[in-house]
Amino acid sequence: MREIKKVAWVGNAFFFPHFLRLGFEGAHIRLAEPMALTWQELCSRAGFEPDMVVYADTSLPPPLVGLERWPSLNVFYAIDTHIHAWYPFYAQAFDLAAVSLKGHMWRFEARLTTEELLWLPPAAQDQHQPDWEAEKEWDILFAGSVDQLTTPKRYEFLRELGSLVDGLVVKKGKFAELFPRARLSLNIAERGDLNFRVFEALACGACLVTPEVKHGFSDLFENGCHLFTYDPRDMDGLVRLLQGLLKSPQRCHKVAQAGHALVHQKHRFANRALALRDFVASRPVDALIEKRRAMAEVIRETFLKEILLHNADRYKEVSLGERYLRAALGKAGE
Repeated sequence: MREIKKVAWVGNAFFFPHFLRLGFEGAHIRLAEPMALTWQELCSRAGFEPDMVVYADTSLPPPLVGLERWPSLNVFYAIDTHIHAWYPFYAQAFDLAAVSLKGHMWRFEARLTTEELLWLPPAAQDQHQPDWEAEKEWDILFAGSVDQLTTPKRYEFLRELGSLVDGLVVKKGKFAELFPRARLSLNIAERGDLNFRVFEALACGACLVTPEVKHGFSDLFENGCHLFTYDPRDMDGLVRLLQGLLKSPQRCHKVAQAGHALVHQKHRFANRALALRDFVASRPVDALIEKRRAMAEVIRETFLKEILLHNADRYKEVSLGERYLRAALGKAGE
């Protein structure tokens, strides 16, 4: 069985630095714009031939082409499955897939089996830390972008809530500087996803008020112990919850401490790096690669071709379109 030592990590860095600390060698290939990298181009950018390629979701069109034939172990870390319906099809050209939203894992079960799928929920970065001594400046904080055009649901939700409750503020900036200064921190899940803000807010010591979503939320957190949940369809109920919590600062502080302790212990990037390492180490790497490469034509025709042709048409005015077309025809890199 081959040893996985050299890793080419493509896309978002996420916990790649922690992965290196586990003894791997590697290169991070950033994606600032759409591209379609062949095996040769990926090796050139990495500076070596990797034993494993990890594509960490960037919400860009397919960045790797011809990978159904690549000699490496291919791993897809899929985050935005609630936005991109083509992800489960693209994932079939990989050997393993780590999926952020637990309720979407079944969508990946086509060529991939349950043994080749890992639930890997969001986590908090190292720099997200609490400041328990920070002065509370705001009653209710939403930290993030709010725009009537780009985030209309979020905009309308906050506009309505602001008309019903006093003390709501919206701020943009570094979470570690914002969350500790609020008595309550509000999360919004516009698409019902278990988002990174839950973990980031708790890591910063926030008393978090968040919608209770699916995707493993209740497996990880307990309402009233680590955070507080609300039904986004019940605005009056949310108002009552916020007003009641503002009258109970000691309870809020206790819950904030418990939420932070849980995330700090179990839901940091270091935890996710360990989970992925152990998952890969427990899989039959050589057999997985051999199985995928033996099915390369079937994978391309069944799962990839439609995606690649769509992007070939989408980018037909630039060279990227030709790259996708060649990949759709099984000629990536030629």
